[in-house]
Amino acid sequence: MDIVIIGGGFAGLNLAKELLNQKGIQVTLVDKNNYNFFPPLIYQVATAYLEPSSISYPFRKFFAGKKNLQFRLGELKKVIPEQKKIILDNGTLHYDYLVFATGAETSYFGMENVKKNAIPMKTLNDAIAMRNTILKNLEKAAICKDTRERRKLLTIVVAGGGPTGVEVSGMFAEMKKSIILKEYPELATAASNIYLVDGGPVLLAPMSKDSQKDTLEALTSLGVVVKLNNRVVNYEQDTVFLSNGQTIQTKNLIWAAGVSAITFEGIPAESYAQGKRMLTDPYNKVNATDCIYAIGDTCLQRNDTAFPQGHPQVAQVAIQQGLNLAKNFKLLQNNKPLLPFKYKDKGAMAIIGKNKAVVDLPKPKMHFKGFIAWAIWLFVHLISLITYRNRFQTFYNWTIAYFAKDQSLRMIIRPEKKNKNTRTPNNPEA
Repeated sequence: MDIVIIGGGFAGLNLAKELLNQKGIQVTLVDKNNYNFFPPLIYQVATAYLEPSSISYPFRKFFAGKKNLQFRLGELKKVIPEQKKIILDNGTLHYDYLVFATGAETSYFGMENVKKNAIPMKTLNDAIAMRNTILKNLEKAAICKDTRERRKLLTIVVAGGGPTGVEVSGMFAEMKKSIILKEYPELATAASNIYLVDGGPVLLAPMSKDSQKDTLEALTSLGVVVKLNNRVVNYEQDTVFLSNGQTIQTKNLIWAAGVSAITFEGIPAESYAQGKRMLTDPYNKVNATDCIYAIGDTCLQRNDTAFPQGHPQVAQVAIQQGLNLAKNFKLLQNNKPLLPFKYKDKGAMAIIGKNKAVVDLPKPKMHFKGFIAWAIWLFVHLISLITYRNRFQTFYNWTIAYFAKDQSLRMIIRPEKKNKNTRTPNNPEA
């Protein structure tokens, strides 16, 4: 049985790991990156509190020595279901079963100016680019003599009141009060604000009312200006336009407001639903297809009675669907009845700042805030990292940051632009 998995995030990697050493099953995991990364901590890379290597790990190193697992670097271009074949940007692969675990990408809701000018927060590349942008703007502000221009360089607008938006807003607020004043004395009297904008009436909409209330109070106490019932509708010429007619002058719009799944050539149009997610049956098989499955953020399953509109696009759903599908592949191999997927909600959490977080647990129904919630958040995210190396490195960086109230990772690292006169293999005489 040859299984090809497209995407090595929470869903795809957990599926592959669960099929390790399974006789008769050969797994090929395809990803456009050669590494797995941990999305919940992306914002800490973006704000220079963690190194990229702390939350990422090479697929080939992880798969080394695992005989029935192999990795293929490539980007999916087309599926040919009748031939059980996929076309990659660097070749082809055949499959007996194809699994989409492609996650989601940033959605700008059709706003081209926002897409062109905002700073996304979805991938490791986004995080590094955001870190560079924020640090470069701080350096520009330090030497800027124009008061209005300096304020635009220092003002940050975060769009999206989910966990990512809340966490990055809180992090910037703490940096503003300590690190920036210490390292940029030129900015001690400079005016700036951090805004968090969301179209809904509350922050962290899926969480409890207690968590929503505690989060709003904590962010406000840190100095974040929260604008609810407001959406970003445009961003051009350093101006964020809000749905209520207000504007904010800034060179830093961080976009954490929405995601969308990805469509692929060869998958029938009737297999997709809202958000471009693939509709599946209770066993994660994609509707109107044969031998093609979808798990994680790209999957929309309406058969779970507890979630008739589909499961939330969160890590736990992806992990559990990956593990359940692995069990079903083993059952398929032995011609046994399959297990329908049932999501077990383990709760939700968000960190706001140092010693500030909120945690909701479903069974028993409990709510935590403050230091206890903060400690729970740290522990859960630490043990969720893929390897012991990632856990140790992250724990070390967190310990330094906690006691020193600082971190030494604020470096602008970017590829050097090639000069036209630089000697290259294609231009040896330059």
